[in-house]
Amino acid sequence: MRRYVLGDKPGVDTWKLENVTDAPLGPGEVRIEMRAWSLNYRDLLVAKGEYGGKFVPGLVPLSDGAGEIVEVGAGVTRFKVGDRVASCFFRDWVEGPLTAAKGKSALGGAIDGVLAERVVLPETGVVKAPEGLSHEETATLPCAGLTAWNALFDTGNLQPGQTLLVQGTGGVSIFALQFAKAAGAKVIVTSSSDAKLGLAHEMGADEGVNYMVQPDWDRFAFEKSGGVGVDVVIEVGGSDTLSRSLRAVKHGGKVVAIGVLSGGVAELSIGFLLTKNIQLTGIYVGNRTQFEAMNRAITIAGISPVVDKVFRFDDAVNALRHLEGASHLGKIVIAR
Repeated sequence: MRRYVLGDKPGVDTWKLENVTDAPLGPGEVRIEMRAWSLNYRDLLVAKGEYGGKFVPGLVPLSDGAGEIVEVGAGVTRFKVGDRVASCFFRDWVEGPLTAAKGKSALGGAIDGVLAERVVLPETGVVKAPEGLSHEETATLPCAGLTAWNALFDTGNLQPGQTLLVQGTGGVSIFALQFAKAAGAKVIVTSSSDAKLGLAHEMGADEGVNYMVQPDWDRFAFEKSGGVGVDVVIEVGGSDTLSRSLRAVKHGGKVVAIGVLSGGVAELSIGFLLTKNIQLTGIYVGNRTQFEAMNRAITIAGISPVVDKVFRFDDAVNALRHLEGASHLGKIVIAR
């Protein structure tokens, strides 16, 4: 069985293929023949040794994958051979709030991930794939899809008729656009590319602003929300964008921080938080119960994840390079 692991030194080219014997299957575990995987910005940080300030040679990368169950261990009740499934980002976070112990089960970071031809996971860390989605589409869901779902509905409490501001057109932002429109919300999108804004409009975005042309995108969003501010912001940028997100949101609105694309240390106005009564919340993906709820909604709404480009398993390193180039819209996928 082939799998990728981190090499001896950090870098975009650190992934290397190795042949190993399949792991034994224990009670309560399932073996999955992996068919597709998707990449997240976190995976680039892990490869570069910039995730959590450490680099772990030999770690199997990636949290997000989909495939078919080919073997079940003793006592397994949730799945049978032939079921189409996806990995959970947190192997051990089934429900309730995130704890330090559950956080140590993040695939492809805290523990080995899923970029292998076959993987063994506890049945509690796996979900059934939404009906009608391909393996490639299903593989996009564990991190980006669930992060967007949690940010909008479980944390942001987005309601029909409200206004959402999403930053950029990466995986989480595109999922947020799709989910918000399905829920009857208005969506404003920022991007550095007019072409990407055009595609976002085709997907239902109500307004778009190129922040390279109009750097005060917070003022644009404020005005386009009727001069009161947006209800919810999906804060992706971090240090370069957080202060503007606080200015763009309405009194009593919500800023949900899910990424640090421009850096993890930000200066912000405490005055905005206080005088506008803003709820600023950070989230880290979500749990299995939320994942299953999202999958039901995807099936009912007929949502198809947006896949930017598909790379073959033997060409996985180029998928990581493509991610680093930041030219994608939606998700980058690896498939067998």
